[in-house]
Amino acid sequence: MPLVRAGKSPAGDGDSAPHRAALDSPDAESRWMAVRALSGNVDAVPALAAALGREPVPRVREAIMTALIGIGNAASVEAILPDLRSDDAGLRAAAVEALQTMPEAVAPFMAPLLSDSDSDVRLLATELVRNMDASEATRLLCGLIEREQHPNVCAAAIDVLTEVGTPQALPALEKCAARFAATPFLSFAISVAIARISGAEG
Repeated sequence: MPLVRAGKSPAGDGDSAPHRAALDSPDAESRWMAVRALSGNVDAVPALAAALGREPVPRVREAIMTALIGIGNAASVEAILPDLRSDDAGLRAAAVEALQTMPEAVAPFMAPLLSDSDSDVRLLATELVRNMDASEATRLLCGLIEREQHPNVCAAAIDVLTEVGTPQALPALEKCAARFAATPFLSFAISVAIARISGAEG
C-alpha cells in the first residue's frame, strides 16, 4: 500500500506517554495503534524514530513512516534516512517513497546525500529530487554528474534529468557524455536526455 501524507490527528494531542510506552509492546497491533495515536504529534518524533529503527513488522513500519511524513520536519527526515542504507530492498524503496513526499524538509540533506561515500546511497538520492522544483533539481543533479565517477549513479541522475531537467542541464550533460564516451548505455541515455530537454527549450 502506498505511503500517504497523514493529516494531524486529534489523538496525538494531550498526554501521549501511554502511546509512547505502547511503541514497545510485544503486540504488533498495539504498536500500530500507538503509532496512529501519535500521528501529528511533533513531540513524538524521537519516539517514532526510535521505534522505526527496531520495528520488524512491515505494516507497523509503514504506519511509522506515514506518521513521520505527516509531521514532515527535519527530525522526521533524519529518522527515515538510515533506511536508505538497509540491506532490505523493500525498506530502501519505502524510505525513498516516504522522503519524496517531503521535498522541502529533505532539501537541506541533499548535498551530503549526493556526496555520500556509498554509491548506492548517491543513486537512491537522485530519486529524492523528482518532486523538487525543476531548477533546484537541475542544479543538484548537474553538480552530481559533473563529479560522479560511477556510471550507474550518473545514469540514475540522467534519468531524473530527462524527466525534470531544465535547459541549464545541457552543458553538464554534454561534459558527462564526453567523459563517458566509452560507456554506450550512458551515452545513449545522455543523448535521450539532451534531445528531450532541448525539445522542451524550443
